[in-house]
Amino acid sequence: QVQLVESGGGLVQPGGSLTLSCQASGSILSAYNMGWYRQAPGKQRELLAVITSVGNTNYADSVKGRFTISRDNAKNTMYLRMNSLKPEDTAVYYCNRAESWFSVPVSGWGPGAQVTVSS
Repeated sequence: QVQLVESGGGLVQPGGSLTLSCQASGSILSAYNMGWYRQAPGKQRELLAVITSVGNTNYADSVKGRFTISRDNAKNTMYLRMNSLKPEDTAVYYCNRAESWFSVPVSGWGPGAQVTVSS
């Protein structure tokens, strides 16, 4: 079973930038549509960005123009570059398959990466 591990989280000031990484144990990233999700305290997990198996990208309105999803197939790694961070971006960030904007996978979740945006 492929495992996904997120890293790169931390504390950043409003307006700052951060890059998250998602390391896959197998070649899942180029075989499926993959996405970055986040879950803030008391809120549902939401899909933020998708990169398809052929490399097309799409974003939720809340992060469009600020976040960039990408992947390196050779390294089995997916990235999320986050710019112009806001306090409301504070959440635990996860990577996983992304086949729909209206539901989240029931399995395959990694530990997540905590991102805190605060001055």
